[in-house]
Amino acid sequence: MGLTIKDIAQMAGVSQATVSKVINNYKGISEETKNKVMTVINEMGYAPNFSARSLATKKSNLIGLIYAGRINVDMTHPYFNEVISTFKKNIGLLGYDILMFSNEHFLQDEGSYLARCKHFNVDGCLIIAGEKVEDATFELAESGFPCIGIDIELKGPNASYVMTDNVSLSRKVVEHFYLNSHRKIGFIGGMRESVISNLRLKGFKNAMQQFDLELRDEWIQYGDFQEESGYLSMKRMLELDDVPEAVFAASDLMALGALRAVKEAGLQVPNDIRVVGCDDIPACRYSNPKLTTVKQDKEKIGKLSAYMLNDLIEGQSKIKPVFTDSELIVRESCGANKTFW
Repeated sequence: MGLTIKDIAQMAGVSQATVSKVINNYKGISEETKNKVMTVINEMGYAPNFSARSLATKKSNLIGLIYAGRINVDMTHPYFNEVISTFKKNIGLLGYDILMFSNEHFLQDEGSYLARCKHFNVDGCLIIAGEKVEDATFELAESGFPCIGIDIELKGPNASYVMTDNVSLSRKVVEHFYLNSHRKIGFIGGMRESVISNLRLKGFKNAMQQFDLELRDEWIQYGDFQEESGYLSMKRMLELDDVPEAVFAASDLMALGALRAVKEAGLQVPNDIRVVGCDDIPACRYSNPKLTTVKQDKEKIGKLSAYMLNDLIEGQSKIKPVFTDSELIVRESCGANKTFW
């Protein structure tokens, strides 16, 4: 028969309540008592019963991971993969495990994330933004359930979010083009309804207007953040009588597609057209030419998400959204070998 809390209490010379408090990390226990109890636990190889611990703390120490949206990203996405890896490491250090929610069948039956969270007794949720996000995602946040979103604006009494300052991100690209004497600038965005794409488009337009640069509708194209859409968007621009001399794509994958379209047209990057992407995925360093891009602080986003979600679970509400900074990484595709940031 395995050891019980009663056995550990007798060996340590303390009460069962004290052992329970030490195991569940309650405050008000002296370091001497903690060390005494933990020494016995470690020496005897005692493992607390998970179900009993959950009943005592009213916590499951489980975090729900939701890839939201009818068109969603997944673990293979190079940007979100790094963010989730950092989140997983830090939320694990805080004592949590992760339960991934599938939304494939869920999308068919108009299910409820809130109901599933209650069913699995998760303590909180991390929500990764896709496109065409389900109403159930916002229902969950507005219910008061602890939620942190990445690249999705969540509003609720116990919800917040982390994202890059996307307006500032685009401004850096336009400023860099401007400082290198490029005036005819195009933009390839994601879907027209995409929040992130529209924020990057807003920053692009603001900076273009600031420097009194011409904004032309035909030089603004829309894709879906994937490589093929960047290729097709760039092809449409190349078919125009007047072609932009520089293009900013709102994702690296679309920028890589744009590079392919330029080469296919018999032109060269950066001699004929300069291209800049966004995300700094590993492929940027190996493309030909190497892709200039805007690097988002993926490690910081993942770590902030973990600590903010833990604070919400622990009862600290009204945590304001966090907007992280970005960095322009200059490589060969924009024809410049230095940056101004």
